[in-house]
Amino acid sequence: MAVRANKMKEEIIKNIESFLKELGVENPKVNFDTPAHIELGDRSTNVAMVYAKQLNKKPTELAEEIKKSVEIRCPQIRVDVVAPGFINFFFGSSYFSDNIKQILDKKNSFGKNTSLSGQKIIIEYTDPNPFKEFHIGHMMPNVIGESIARVIEGNGAEVRRANYQGDVGLHVAKAVWAIKNGIDIEKAYAYGHKAYEENDESKRQIVEINKKIYDRSDPEVNDIYEEGRTKSLLYFEIIYKRFGTKFDFYFFESEVASFGKEIVEKNIGTVFEKSDGAVVFKGENFDKKLHTRVFINKEGLPTYEAKELGLSKIKYERYRYDTSIVVTGNEINEYFKVLLKAMSMVFPELAQKTKHVSHGMLRLPEGKMSSRTGNVITAESLISEVKEKILMKMVDREMSDDEKKEIAEIVAIGALKYSILRQAIGGDIIFDFDKSISFEGDSGPYLQYATVRANSILKKAEGMTNLGAELPNDWKTTNLERLLERFPYVVERAGLEYAPHHIATHLIDLAGEFNSFYASHKIIDETDSTSPYRLALTKSFVQVMTSGLDLLGIKVPSQM
Repeated sequence: MAVRANKMKEEIIKNIESFLKELGVENPKVNFDTPAHIELGDRSTNVAMVYAKQLNKKPTELAEEIKKSVEIRCPQIRVDVVAPGFINFFFGSSYFSDNIKQILDKKNSFGKNTSLSGQKIIIEYTDPNPFKEFHIGHMMPNVIGESIARVIEGNGAEVRRANYQGDVGLHVAKAVWAIKNGIDIEKAYAYGHKAYEENDESKRQIVEINKKIYDRSDPEVNDIYEEGRTKSLLYFEIIYKRFGTKFDFYFFESEVASFGKEIVEKNIGTVFEKSDGAVVFKGENFDKKLHTRVFINKEGLPTYEAKELGLSKIKYERYRYDTSIVVTGNEINEYFKVLLKAMSMVFPELAQKTKHVSHGMLRLPEGKMSSRTGNVITAESLISEVKEKILMKMVDREMSDDEKKEIAEIVAIGALKYSILRQAIGGDIIFDFDKSISFEGDSGPYLQYATVRANSILKKAEGMTNLGAELPNDWKTTNLERLLERFPYVVERAGLEYAPHHIATHLIDLAGEFNSFYASHKIIDETDSTSPYRLALTKSFVQVMTSGLDLLGIKVPSQM
């Protein structure tokens, strides 16, 4: 009888722990890893290198002894020892066929686990500012934050999604001033910023408008502000829907500003100090690597720093989280270090619960963009351009124009998301149009296409043959089965490290193995006794790919 897949690891660990205790090791701990290269085994441990010195043995000598013990007690497992003392385990074909049964039984829930069960996590991401266009700089944290949220949910945590939007501040005043002077909202911020930088009188007027927005003392300014804010937020919601994002909480700077100012004022003399009419936090006094930040400016208005401080408390009061993850661009890394230091002195418990995940910039080959100069690449324009290129590739497809547009939208969004999530979070990304929309290679459309093709095989097989996960006689385990089995471990790692790229990489490997399997095996063949099992593998592949892509926030189209 096959050992159930989720029991194999526990059985090996129990065996090794028992053997080490017999040698005199008290409370041994055995760590298990999945080798990076599939030919090195299904699982691996460095336990021999950990305890060799304690037992006065060479690591390879202890590893060989552990190998013999495991082979005696678990004869269905092949064990190899590799210098300088790694022990690699290779599972039998019955183990993998049992795993296929689990995948088919669990369907799209396969891969989900309970490693973060009981944890309440709030993740804040996207954070666009009203009165500004939603550009590709906002798209980055939206895609990353949504994927991290899904992966953490897949690891059993209770997750709440939050969006913090800057609806007050000097940037808003610049836009309101421009609108007041007849400029459309789409161009208002860039126009206002230019005037603020180049004209002293315009600057004075914008500073006055900024005060009026806070104290709501001017009816005309209030009307412009409310209309522009409402228009911006509705515009953002349209984009969120396209990207498959739905937030649980919306926080606004206007809601946290006064509370943030109050917190700072209460801590003047202990955490903060007055300087030239402003209130500052001198980070370098507490850590030489930090710097000074203004929390209340000379006009008596709270800065972004003070608002963030207020937000941390208000966020916790709204949702009693165990962890608060904040996703931002890495250009504010140093700012965030200062903020966390100040927070640790005002709200020490909340500072410990706060994790900052920073990402690089998404750039096009032409270079960097700037909302201040008006040289902005909006998310919508980028989606449209990618969509048009995909429609050109689909020109010969036999489907209606509406179907082509619907599929092109799904594929375009998938291409953009995968381009962002395929690499570790942190570095800049140069978006390559041709590579991103390729149906071959390292791209989102490649993953979607592989899944669609596998689905089409299953549709053709309906009524032709039975699908079954019973292991055929003399079946030789494929790498496809091995990669399918590894999926839950990849999901767990991605969740614990806040690293969706692990899933993206695994799906590329998995799609490549399925394509090789498809090319070398006739999957539908009623004269072949292995055909039902091949179809079971195909269905397992579809389920795992669909689940994995969903964790990245990528949909699978009905056809391509």
